[in-house]
Amino acid sequence: MNKPKYHIFVCTSSRMNGQQKGYCHTKDGVEIISRIVEEVEERRLGGEVFVSNTGCFGICEKGPIVAIYPDNVWYGAVSPDDVEEIMDEHIEGGKVVTRLML
Repeated sequence: MNKPKYHIFVCTSSRMNGQQKGYCHTKDGVEIISRIVEEVEERRLGGEVFVSNTGCFGICEKGPIVAIYPDNVWYGAVSPDDVEEIMDEHIEGGKVVTRLML
């Protein structure tokens, strides 16, 4: 396995028992991760970008949360409409989307 250039974590409010409930889940966390996966596939970045859903980051009031490593950049109040900008600016352009940064 190759080490990815980026690993994107998206809160989908998954619980230890597999249930999805919570703030990010109700605020389109699942739609956000679906759009990121689609963008990664369309841009043919599968070997460079890994995408994982996560449980709660503990800052629900700032959610949905998207964290990008190894940059240690956390985005808050992300909407599905923000995905293309994150992919264009951060993942492909190397620039942080400051308006979403926590």
